[in-house]
Amino acid sequence: MLAYLDTQLHHQSSTSPTSNPTSPTSDPSFGSDFGGLIHTRPAAVIRPTSSADVSAAISLGLPVAPRGNGHSVHGQSQADAGVVLDMRSLSLTSPPRTIILDGLHYADVSAGTLWSELLAWALRAHRMAPPSWTDYLDLTVGGTLSNGGVSGQTFRYGPQISNVAEMEVVTGDGCRHVCGPENEADLFYSVLGGLGQFGVITRARIPLLPAPDMVKWIRVVYGRFEDYTSDAESLVRRTGSDAFDYVEGFVFVNSDDPVNGYGSVPLSSEVGFDASRVPTGSGPVLYCLEVVLHYREGEDVEKRASEMLSRLGYVRGLEFSVDVPYVDFLTRVKRAEEEARTNGSWGGPHPWLNLFVASSDIADFDRRVFKEILKDGISGPMLVYPVVRSKWDPRTSIAVPASDIFYLVALLRFSRPHPGGQRVEDLVRQNRQIVNCCRTNGYDFKMYLPHYKTEEDWARHFGDGWSRFVERKRRYDPMAILAPGQQIFRKKGMMS
Repeated sequence: MLAYLDTQLHHQSSTSPTSNPTSPTSDPSFGSDFGGLIHTRPAAVIRPTSSADVSAAISLGLPVAPRGNGHSVHGQSQADAGVVLDMRSLSLTSPPRTIILDGLHYADVSAGTLWSELLAWALRAHRMAPPSWTDYLDLTVGGTLSNGGVSGQTFRYGPQISNVAEMEVVTGDGCRHVCGPENEADLFYSVLGGLGQFGVITRARIPLLPAPDMVKWIRVVYGRFEDYTSDAESLVRRTGSDAFDYVEGFVFVNSDDPVNGYGSVPLSSEVGFDASRVPTGSGPVLYCLEVVLHYREGEDVEKRASEMLSRLGYVRGLEFSVDVPYVDFLTRVKRAEEEARTNGSWGGPHPWLNLFVASSDIADFDRRVFKEILKDGISGPMLVYPVVRSKWDPRTSIAVPASDIFYLVALLRFSRPHPGGQRVEDLVRQNRQIVNCCRTNGYDFKMYLPHYKTEEDWARHFGDGWSRFVERKRRYDPMAILAPGQQIFRKKGMMS
């Protein structure tokens, strides 16, 4: 296999992909990603069907970038003049398998499996599902495990990198490893949240839990940020039957703007937003807390929901709720995708910005960023909700704030390409302004899905964990060929 691939790489043509999925091909779409901001030209695209194919590709010694469904936004899954591994091809030859250990159910899946595919299989096979999700499910298992995997379940079950029992990984020397908490544990925790720097995930073992039939999906509105954060933080501290199954929230503009304002809140087109209930003197933005309760078909959940809501300080009269099947709730962003494809914003650039901000700094962030820089909205969701640090394993490679509770801030812009929408340069500049605001004011913050270009910035990002990150790179990818699009290390001339 290695000799074959080596020959192909030195004699490749610009023709379309061949029938052999492991044949290197030239495909310009693999030089871009969902962000539409970075464009490169890979030397070849390889579609592996096994970990042996991945090992052979890595052993060529060229820069190698695993690419899942291409939803990185700053070129992280690209390899300029290198090899891009189309990890989706692994799912074609490795369907999910059920593993039962000590009475617990797991799904063994290829890293190229979409979470939406895993959900469909687990429900069909067992009426079970993974406990932790991302909001958008058409991401690959390997992709989110390399970054974190965050959603409204994170406060309860932790991120997706806290919900994996075993992985198969091919390291930068081309060697295949099966690792877990008790077997090659350092590699296991290095790869989780490791931005693809230490190995290519080819398979993962994901725990499954019984899935509910239905969810009660609720949104309530706040006029004051301090009321919103007080309630949100109290909810993520709750446990057991006193806890919701999902807690998120977002900022919206205090206007009748259908995209950025009141129209973004109701869960049904049959229910409008009564703006007369917005408290007098409210600022330029308002806040929506979004919670969910799981339940079985025929179970009475109304009383429990009412009791839990009665303790919250939201604006009465601005409550919205629907009851939907569990699958419909988890795949809710798919419907937003369909709408975005229709209006043209899905295909445009996506200069998204994701941050973790300590709870001690989030009020000042609200005052300087949401109420000033972003007071007119971003033509897309402005998520802000708390998660609990104790659910994040410090042995993984991800960098998070030191605060016991910190907030995910996700600025998910969906604007049409210029001239119909804003100039992408202006949006990128605004993101830079927000990051600089965090630095200037000394916030305890980290960029989630980070994208930096200098060693100084990366060292600042990882803080006390930088030396560990560098040592792990030396150990598992000494030639620094993996995930070059992250721009952390240089091939053969690694940062020290």
